[in-house]
Amino acid sequence: RKSLAHRETKIELAARHRTEDSKVPIIGDSDATRALIEKIRKVARVDLTVLISGETGTGKNLVAKTVHSLSSRSGKPYVAINCSAVPEHLLESELFGHTKGAFTGAILDRKGLFEEADSGTLFLDEVGAMPYTMQSKLLDVLQDRTIRRVGENKHRDVDVRIISATNRDLEQAVKDGTFREDLYYRIK
Repeated sequence: RKSLAHRETKIELAARHRTEDSKVPIIGDSDATRALIEKIRKVARVDLTVLISGETGTGKNLVAKTVHSLSSRSGKPYVAINCSAVPEHLLESELFGHTKGAFTGAILDRKGLFEEADSGTLFLDEVGAMPYTMQSKLLDVLQDRTIRRVGENKHRDVDVRIISATNRDLEQAVKDGTFREDLYYRIK
């Protein structure tokens, strides 16, 4: 009997814990998990760029989605791209969009992910794999809050929170000259 009552109490506590954290899909009860959830809550309240680092498979995307869902942008778009999965020559068009005729195959004007995420969050997964030339364009967007579609001269205002993630040591990449120092400090 005692164990059944004890088990029911644990179940009730677990249900109450899930209800309180309904926007936090991270499961765990260790000190490290509780510290992570508290850090996510703190970061979500401040509308700044975020850099998430960790080994492959550790849930960086889940952390990014949770930051977004707890932020003031939660009802707005959450758009994600894996920077290492898009060929370098297409990444600029994916992020910034393009105009009809900008390059072979551009048969229509197309919004990029920055415009799709406008007023919401853009998650740049594996940002450490972003080509060096694209890094300066990303830095410009972070500084000016404007984008320019490929093949267009007009700048467009965007209001996007950037959350980046990487499994690479970006400090070492800065020392090696493969990642821009100014971008590193801007996304960190």
